[in-house]
Amino acid sequence: MQKIESEKQTLTRMIKIYCRKKHRSKVLCDDCQALLDYSLNRLDHCRYGESKGFCNHCTTHCYSKVKREEIQKIMRFCGPRMICYDPIMAIKHLFRLKSN
Repeated sequence: MQKIESEKQTLTRMIKIYCRKKHRSKVLCDDCQALLDYSLNRLDHCRYGESKGFCNHCTTHCYSKVKREEIQKIMRFCGPRMICYDPIMAIKHLFRLKSN
């Protein structure tokens, strides 16, 4: 699987988990959907393409400061929980993190 597509899947999964746990919503609330749309658009237009690393290690931040803080909050919340919700995705994500 390509890096961008894999990152999109991981990001989507994390935002869905976050929204379900924090906003008690079975479907994405408007704010979480807007953040997901924004994030997927940023990934689609990443200047580094398939050679990109993780966004938090990037020298060129394409997220606005506010959106970057929102994503960081979601990642901090969901990171430890991913092993319970999607262990295969979590392990793959850790291996990609270690290889960057």
